[in-house]
Amino acid sequence: MTDRPKILVTQKVPDPAYSPLEAIGDVEANMEEGNIWPYEELLRRGPGHDYIYSLLTDNIDARFLEACAASTPSLKMVANMAVGFNNIDVETATRLRIAVSNTPGVLSDTTADLAFALLMATARRIPEAERFLRAGKYKGWGPLLFCGADVHGSTLGLIGAGRIGKLVARRSSGFDMKVLYYDVYRMSPEEEATYHMTYMPMEDVLPQSDFISVHTPYMPSTHHLISERELKMMKPTAILINTARGPIVDEKALVRALQSKTIAAAGLDVFENEPAVEPELLSMENVVLLPHIASASLKTRTLMATMASDNIVAHYKGERPPNIVNPEVLE
Repeated sequence: MTDRPKILVTQKVPDPAYSPLEAIGDVEANMEEGNIWPYEELLRRGPGHDYIYSLLTDNIDARFLEACAASTPSLKMVANMAVGFNNIDVETATRLRIAVSNTPGVLSDTTADLAFALLMATARRIPEAERFLRAGKYKGWGPLLFCGADVHGSTLGLIGAGRIGKLVARRSSGFDMKVLYYDVYRMSPEEEATYHMTYMPMEDVLPQSDFISVHTPYMPSTHHLISERELKMMKPTAILINTARGPIVDEKALVRALQSKTIAAAGLDVFENEPAVEPELLSMENVVLLPHIASASLKTRTLMATMASDNIVAHYKGERPPNIVNPEVLE
């Protein structure tokens, strides 16, 4: 192919991602770290590109895709630097013969690490205790000072048992935790034995678990999967952890559950209306809040970034992108 494609990179990504793209095409990139283009800016810049390298915070909707498909050159592919792709209207992309790719697999262990770290931090009240000490309030050891919840020997309930859920279960074995799980697809008995996990309906997992960790993908069927009804099923001492997607948990219902002591605490890396957070959560000491950093190790983010580039390069060369979401567009 002689024509160099036009490639738009919507946000600043790790440096190794750029050179493969620059080798095949003309790259326009948002190089200001932390700068997320508003939708109208994205809509202005997108048309006229062959490839768009997007991130989860970019709204790649039908209007955007149709504008890009109607331009010259027309859009051929959206490469999302994320495992999830609910920010992209895949149905419209497929109708317009636009390929969509993601970056699965590489972040599973890193995300599982963060999920377990968040569980530990929330259970043992680590951020709260650190704020107390830094504020100069620590006057000496006391028998009731920041007593939290034991992790070892407790029961972990997993809502979703895909790659990340299984890896969280593996980490829990070092703490002698009993692991219950609910998933739409039950594992084989052999796999359950490998990960020491016991399947139960969600209605049984919730009341029996000391910790509930959410690991389902986000889709219409999982929107507000954890809401008022489910929160009321949990123990009053239970701790909810969410490193999956914000809208899986009904954030307003969670606020009410925490205020009424329906559950004890929550650790959240994702939020229903990111980057906005329910204001009440910000003032609660029994909530640990992180800015969506589950995959934020330098090694993992670099692998994700180069994987997204590799998907674009493969498509440009007429090869099957390694992580294509809608392979029917290649037929």
